[in-house]
Order: sequence, then C-alpha cells, then structure tokens
Amino acid sequence: MDYLRTLGSAAVSTLVQKSGLNLPFSLGSKLAQVEGYYTLYDATKRDDGSAVSVFEYDFSDSSKKNIRPFAQNALRKLRTTRHPDILKFMDAVESDSTIYIMTERVRPLSSVLPQYSTKTAQEREDWLLWGLHRISVSLAFLNDQCLSTHGKICTQSIFLSPSGEWKLGGFEVLSNPKDEAALLYTMGGLLPGSSTWAPPEVKKSGWSAVKESDPAAPDAYALGLLLHAVFNPSHPPPPTTEPPHPPPAPSSRVAIPASIFPFFKKLLNPNPKGRLNAKGFLEIGMAETGFFRNNRLVKVCEGLDNFALGSEAEKSQLLKTLKESASSFPPEFASYRVLPSLLSALEFGGASGVTILPLVLQFGANVSPEEYPKVIVAPIIKLYASPDRGLRMALLDHLPEYVDKLDKKAVSDKIFPHLQLGFSDTVAVIREATVKSIILLAPKLTDRLLNNDLLRLLAKTQTDSEPSIRTNTCILIGRLAPSLGYNTKRKVLVPAFSRALKDPFVHARVAALMAFMATVDCFEISELASKVIPNMAFALIDTEKLVRDQAFKALELFVKKLEEHAAHMVSTLPS
Repeated sequence: MDYLRTLGSAAVSTLVQKSGLNLPFSLGSKLAQVEGYYTLYDATKRDDGSAVSVFEYDFSDSSKKNIRPFAQNALRKLRTTRHPDILKFMDAVESDSTIYIMTERVRPLSSVLPQYSTKTAQEREDWLLWGLHRISVSLAFLNDQCLSTHGKICTQSIFLSPSGEWKLGGFEVLSNPKDEAALLYTMGGLLPGSSTWAPPEVKKSGWSAVKESDPAAPDAYALGLLLHAVFNPSHPPPPTTEPPHPPPAPSSRVAIPASIFPFFKKLLNPNPKGRLNAKGFLEIGMAETGFFRNNRLVKVCEGLDNFALGSEAEKSQLLKTLKESASSFPPEFASYRVLPSLLSALEFGGASGVTILPLVLQFGANVSPEEYPKVIVAPIIKLYASPDRGLRMALLDHLPEYVDKLDKKAVSDKIFPHLQLGFSDTVAVIREATVKSIILLAPKLTDRLLNNDLLRLLAKTQTDSEPSIRTNTCILIGRLAPSLGYNTKRKVLVPAFSRALKDPFVHARVAALMAFMATVDCFEISELASKVIPNMAFALIDTEKLVRDQAFKALELFVKKLEEHAAHMVSTLPS
C-alpha cells in the first residue's frame, strides 16, 4: 500500500486577505492547550459541515517565535505522511503569525485516560494494549519504512479518533537524517518537555548524537516510557530513566501486564544497540501467543479488516466473538469501528449476512436517533433487493427491531417492490414470513398499495398449498380490515373470509370465523343480515367440533348486534 505520498490536492494554501484569514473551517470548543505551543479545537469543515479537528500554532507573541520551525515541520511531515494509524491531514492555512492544521476529528489521549480508571482491570488492559498495538504499528512504519525518528513519543502525541482508535501525531520534530531540514538533531532539545522522553544517549550527548544511529532507537526508549505512563498514570517514570540507568526493578511494574514486562525492560535498555525497537516489540506481541495477538480488540480489528478474505470458519468465529463480547466493548469502538465494518461486510451478502444483520441491529442500538436512518436504515433497505434467501429471511425475522425507524416513502417505494416477490417464492417459509411481515409494514403503505396491490397478492396466498400460509393470510386480512377503504371492505372481506371457511384445514376455518367476529364493526347492519350470517351459517354444522363451537359464538355475536339494532327500529304498521 502506498502509505507515503505527497497530496497535491491537500497542499497548504496561504489564504490571507485584507479582512484576515479565510479559513476552510469554523472553530468550535477548545479541547486542550499543549505545552503552550499549540491549541487543539473541535471544528467544522465549511464546505460539507463534517466534524474535524484544528491544531492552532500561534506565534504572534514574540516569546513564541521559536515554535514556528516546529509548527512548520509538523505541517510538512503530516501533510506528506499517510498511514491508517497516523493522524489524517486534511488541510492547512498559514500566515506570518499562525499556522492552522486541519485533521480528522480526534481527542487527546490524555483527556480519555482518566475515564478508564473506573473500568475493570481486564477492560482497561484490553483497551491500552489495543492502543499500544496501533502506536507500535505506526512507529514501526516511521522507523523502518520512512527511516525517520519521531522524536516525541508521549501521551501528548497520541489522539483518539471517534472510533476510539489511537492515532499518532506530534510531528513537530519528526526527522529523517538525510533530510537537510531535519529539526530533531539541531533543535530537539528546545521542544518543551523533550527531556522527559529523551533516551540516555541523548541526555548524555544531545539529540545530535542520534543522527548517525538507528532511527528507531530513540523512539523505542520513548515507547517504553509511554507504556509505563499509560498503565501507571499516577506513578512517576521508573528510576531507570536517570543515571546510572539501572534495569527496571520488579516493583516498577505496578499495573504493566506480566507478559509485557520483560519486553518493557528491553525497550528501556540504556544501550541503543541492544535496545528492542518498535518493530521487534510489535513482532513479539503479534506472535502466536503474543500479548497483542491474544488481545480481543486487536483480534476483532484484524478480523474485520480481513473479513472479505477470511474463510467461513474464521468469519463464524469472529461473528461469534462479536456477539458474545458486544456489551463489553468500549461504546465508541462498537459504534464507529465495529458497526461500519459490519455494514460493509453486509453488502457482500452470502451465508454470513444472516449472522451479520442481527449484529448490525445490536451494535446500532447506540447510534443516535439523528444518525440512525442514514447509518442503519439506509443500508438495510438496500438489502431487500438481495436475491439471497437467507438474508431476506433474516430481514423479515428482525423486522420488529427496525420497522419503527422506516418511513412511509421508503417502505412503499423501496421495500415493497422487492418484498412482494416473497409472496410467490418457491420456498414456503419465505412466503409465510412475507405474509406475517405485512402487519408491521401495512401502516406505512400507500392507500393504493394497501387497497389494490397487496390485496391481489393476498388473494393468491389464500389458495397457497401450505395450510399455515392460508390461515395466516386470513388472519392478516382480518387485522388489515379497519385500515381498508370503505368500498374495499364491501368487496373484499366477506368473499375472503367465506373462502377460508371452506378451507380443508380446520384452523383456517376457525381463523375465518374469528376474522368475521373481529371485523364485525366493519360491516353495515344490513350486510350482517344479508351477507355475513348467510355466508357463515353452514359452519354451524361443520364436521369439526372446534369449528362448530366458534361458529355458534360468531352467530351469537352477530344476532346480538342485530337485536340491538332492531330494538331501535321504528315499525311502519300501526300498533
């Protein structure tokens, strides 16, 4: 993959006008002011309203002039470096006194770490290792493929995307020793806080000492300190950071997992030539029994990224893991990392689609009401066009979970044209599920579809070869009756229920009688006497007692209603 390239379309634009800067974003709330040399804001992109973040480097004050080279280096490096685990550059604006860098929407890691102090030890460990895995990947990329030293690996250089994924930023001194404009080797010591992540060789001889050495060595030491900082945020750096740099004692482990501690010590080796680098740390962690490999969040991300290429067994195992662990995932991870990947996988259909759909609905429960139609409903509606029977069946089985979110236009224009094919499907279970689904969708159908197209389809299912489908069709027509038009009721109800009364399946005949009773208010009094009773009277002597009993109950109801009406009728003959 071409991770490293120059983006001509995202080039820095100096947009200075007489009225001031013409910014491609609108600044929102301030999130953080870091070391006094940049301020991080939530912001909104002007052209499409999308959420972004903006880093403001303000050196209008003469006391801050020295931060300009760092800001320019951060801009240059971030603009030309692309990797999934590196902060995504989007645009920038530069003037004589300020540099604004617009990136994907993020939050500082330092603001999120305290939230995990209340989590269980296992949840916190899972989350931290997942984050450290992503930082190790990005750092190995910078060191190994870009042949560069980041030079500022610390919590302030790490940001969280909306999905909770850790992104590496803080490129103020990112340098390649072959770059003539490299800042790290000449100005690294001027960066605020640089002494806290500097390795022993830098503390002894300055940053210029690392120019001729392995570019990964300084970052590896800082990675070890980062590991200690995130697992033990309330503890000071381990004593090994100060001369004579003794090996970390067992007491310095505190909350660092025992499986990682031996490699933590190797990251903090005071001898840069013997120090474990980020790539080596990553390889150890991703080994068969490694601490990264067995991390559930790492496994889930890896499974989602490779879902399309995985075997059916691998897909099934991943989906099983998601189902079992859904409630324990960080909310942002579930909503913005797992859910989009599941929706993407759902488009491929196949056998996995049947399992993915309920997971989409499960993970989608946390999506805001404003976003739900776009994020969840829109992709689901598209699935109704799928020829995959398993997926179509899953859509109908889970209809109660999302039907309330469907609007009338979508049901009538996009769902019903595909749904109606289910009435004539060669598989009986699909036909029956289609019939049962109508009661949920009927309130969202247009009058034309309800009183014409749908009833024509139901007339066919009343003669279906499956007794249960004929029975459910009769029940459905009875439940739809109050919603039908006046003329439609006159033409449809009595013939439909009378047909069911002649069905060889006993429960279909019982359903017809119950439908007559349930829709008694849909008939005019004259119809009860002239059409309903004459068309159901023969059921009084049905061969099955179950039908006869129900017929007498129905007749009793009808006669009572006629008696009530007759009691108020005026006689035309003189008394």
